[in-house]
Amino acid sequence: MSHELLRQPKWRVIDQSHFGPLFDAKQSFAIDDALCTAVGAGLSDTVVRTWVHENTVVLGVADTKLPYIDEAVSFLREEGYRVVVRNSGGLAVVLDSGVLNISLIFPETKNTIAIEQGYEAMYALMAAMLALYGARVEAGEIVGSYCPGNYDLSIDGKKFAGISQRRVRGGVAVQIYLCVNGSGAARAELIRRFYELGRQGEKTKFAYPDVVPAVMASLSELLGRELSIDELLVALWRTLQSFGSELYSSALEGGEWNWYERYWARIVERNANVSPGEPMRDVNP
Repeated sequence: MSHELLRQPKWRVIDQSHFGPLFDAKQSFAIDDALCTAVGAGLSDTVVRTWVHENTVVLGVADTKLPYIDEAVSFLREEGYRVVVRNSGGLAVVLDSGVLNISLIFPETKNTIAIEQGYEAMYALMAAMLALYGARVEAGEIVGSYCPGNYDLSIDGKKFAGISQRRVRGGVAVQIYLCVNGSGAARAELIRRFYELGRQGEKTKFAYPDVVPAVMASLSELLGRELSIDELLVALWRTLQSFGSELYSSALEGGEWNWYERYWARIVERNANVSPGEPMRDVNP
């Protein structure tokens, strides 16, 4: 069934991987919610959206409950990172110019999509895409990674990607971050320090990960060749086409803008307590 989800007649491609430093991660979460609403209402074909954000740490809601969250967030900002609280599950992840994010947005109006089916579809897509490079991708929790889960993607025991899901009004967004280049261990060290400052040895009700930087790496490190975001995008399009799908380029349109504005306001409100005084910049998505 995972492969069946990938065999769409058409994929509407929305590429936002080159919007630059003013593109705020809060916008991405609002965009995906707007597209979920459109797809769920039958007003859009299935969507593949690609996006990149520079120097941003995306927190899960549970992260905001750390006993010393203010100190931990201050550290991230001093290191030059924006801090955003996502509207989907999971824990802290690092986004930067070497991390490609992909959202697959499916309708759930005719057939229910089980949570595992969404994860398996993204795993199948990544396994097929990276097979072009001779990589054997495995799915399963990598202990010591940040934002650990059953669908951590790894090569030779080192995690390079994580998958999450978001369901809104009949649409299902399956989202993945892919560490394409740069140092996976350096990203992990940033999050290790974040949790160290956020906990400061105190016991917490929630079990935060004990991050071990050595278990994380980028695809460039794992494959022994320098990969670019653009190269991975081409591999993504070719892989989707290999499932018999037609791809066409698009952007937000029509009523999607109204939904975007509504979801944008919600996520800005959600972030108000975590990002006091941080300017809300906007670019046209």
